[in-house]
Amino acid sequence: MPTIQIYFLRTICFTFIILLSIPSYAQDKPSSLQQTSTSNDSTDQAGSYTPMLGTKVANTKFGDVNLRFYTYVRYLNQLGLESEYTNSFGQTFDIKKRQDVMLQKALIFFGGWFLDQKFRYLLYVWTNNTAQGQLAQVVVAGLISYNFNKHFTLVGGTIGLPGVRSTEGQFPNWLTVDNRMISDEFFRPSYTMGIGAKGKIVDELGYQIMIGNNLSQLGIDAGQLDNSFNTVSMSLAYFPTTGEYGMMNSSYGDFENHQEVATRLGAHFTRSDEDRQGQPTNSAFDNVQIRLSDGSVIFTPDLFGAGTQIDKARYQMTSFDAGVKYNGFALEGEYYLRWVNNFRVTGPPLTFDQLTDNGFQLQGSGMIFPQTLQLFLTGSKIFGEYGNPWELRAGLNWFPFNNRFARFNAQYIYTNKSPVGGLSLPYTVGGTGSVYTLDFEINF
Repeated sequence: MPTIQIYFLRTICFTFIILLSIPSYAQDKPSSLQQTSTSNDSTDQAGSYTPMLGTKVANTKFGDVNLRFYTYVRYLNQLGLESEYTNSFGQTFDIKKRQDVMLQKALIFFGGWFLDQKFRYLLYVWTNNTAQGQLAQVVVAGLISYNFNKHFTLVGGTIGLPGVRSTEGQFPNWLTVDNRMISDEFFRPSYTMGIGAKGKIVDELGYQIMIGNNLSQLGIDAGQLDNSFNTVSMSLAYFPTTGEYGMMNSSYGDFENHQEVATRLGAHFTRSDEDRQGQPTNSAFDNVQIRLSDGSVIFTPDLFGAGTQIDKARYQMTSFDAGVKYNGFALEGEYYLRWVNNFRVTGPPLTFDQLTDNGFQLQGSGMIFPQTLQLFLTGSKIFGEYGNPWELRAGLNWFPFNNRFARFNAQYIYTNKSPVGGLSLPYTVGGTGSVYTLDFEINF
């Protein structure tokens, strides 16, 4: 994409965000949903609890403070994996197979409103305890937002790029505990700092849009970033039957036990020019790297030939998701298409102009006992130029208190040449074989 087109795309996004805010000042009052939320914020006393917001610890005429925490303990068994793998370039690597128990992650959230109940803030401390002693172990981040009306909320700070369904903001309401299927992990963008907007175009159709620094900024300092500011991500989500799709309109599974068929259709797009100097390490937080389908990072020196080094590349990815929920059962899927091009290379030239990969995931689940026991079966596959990895999973969620505050999760994973992995994930790059996890999760 020529430079003038990049500036044009970025200008359109900024203009879209600004124009949406103009008519919002003409709104006399918020929607009924906003009125309810505002009323609760102003009258709830300290000690009251709101799901996904937490426990109110302070309530004054100038604002409030809510405290929420999230953590889980995981038993991980990777002993069923093969001991080594060979990538598509003939290089063989040993696989370190883990068996351990970890307090895997701890998040502490402070959120609420300040001066105006439409002016919101969220600050959090996020630990990655599998990276004890590394720089990637702790992140302190947050965001601020202003809700003009139901059509437009302006957001700035550390935000998930809405390039796939799982980064739309519904975490941790997944079938699994804090780990995605390998196709979603392979294709998705991650968290970065920037500015964005979200809201409803009409009641059944919502949008998110963000302009950010890069695909994955956690663990990356400002000196490592380029100055192009051209990472753009956007999504549309349509709820044709009931006008909603559970918690955050994007949660997985039907914990809510819909008595009418709830449906969702989603579309996403992300583009970003990436520089090898601004890439996260494998151990960094919830970060992503641009990989080949055999797990090789494209910025690896000499990967495509002696002396050849990719310095810059353009990532573009689109995904489409669909889902249906009814009476505790859900069937949900997502398709991904990614192309990487516009390479800047040091050394001998590449033998190709573009890398193209596609893939999908499919998840089926059922609440066998409402709000108590859920079973799930999932699968995903990637069709890539350097291999076609896949996985299958089966598992269960037990909610001992009949709510989402706590759950036990058990799952069996079989991966075939996984192209993704890391210390915070149950799978490892190149892994083929069986993995077992047991998790106890608290979200309160």
